Amino acid sequence: MLRLQTETGWWLVTHLDHARLAGAFAERWGNQQFLSPEPRARVLKGIARHDDGWALRDAAPQITRQGKPSAFSVELVGKYSAFEEIDLGDYLAVRDRAARLIAAEDPYAAVLISMHTYNLLTAHADRSTIVPTDLPLLDQFLARQKAFQSELRAQINADQSLSTDQKSASAIQDHFRLLQATDALSLLTCVDFSQPAHLLHPLPQRNGGHSEIRVHAKGNRHFVLNPHPFSEPQMTLDFPARHVEGHHFTSAADLQQRLAQADIEHLSVIVSAQ
Repeated sequence: MLRLQTETGWWLVTHLDHARLAGAFAERWGNQQFLSPEPRARVLKGIARHDDGWALRDAAPQITRQGKPSAFSVELVGKYSAFEEIDLGDYLAVRDRAARLIAAEDPYAAVLISMHTYNLLTAHADRSTIVPTDLPLLDQFLARQKAFQSELRAQINADQSLSTDQKSASAIQDHFRLLQATDALSLLTCVDFSQPAHLLHPLPQRNGGHSEIRVHAKGNRHFVLNPHPFSEPQMTLDFPARHVEGHHFTSAADLQQRLAQADIEHLSVIVSAQ
């Protein structure tokens, strides 16, 4: 889950719906300055389904020691120190499942998801927050992800439907960066982040260069991107969420019951060039 605190409770967004929003951003990515992804369908699949591994856990959300929904929150933006407040072994199982669910359908999409996971657990994870006895578990997981990526790249290289350029390490790296960028923008949206931010990596431009994209919050879930990477100068996208009353819960069952009773509503995000 992703959580956003309100005066009376929490907006909760599932990881799957957050990922679908990232996919919606990716569908609209590209203009006279920024390149659209190719092979389009396969990259969009990787982005829109990069969190499918969370489905089972989000169906039965847990709570933290403080009684809050265990979820990605505004406090974790730019840190990723607490692994979304869940047990490390459970977290790694979710992340592994996300890539392997897609691998049988599309190795290209799966390698992007695995690269995303590897990056989160290396470049963004704070190892000092992990119990020392759990560090070998993390390192073994990372080694398996690297081996898995090698297997997927071999399948990609043997795929005659892909061009040489699409199979190249540089193209796959750019598509991984697009997943990271749209994932980041979706996360900022779902927690209504209000501080200046950026989309993590420089993104490919039509002139052959790469440009970092800065994000400025203009209002509630209204973000100005500079430079602007989308085909429309301003767009509004909706995404589903449920509002749960109460800031603290006595048990996971308490949270799950209130969530089951909450109606699915739709929030919106505006992304503009100015």
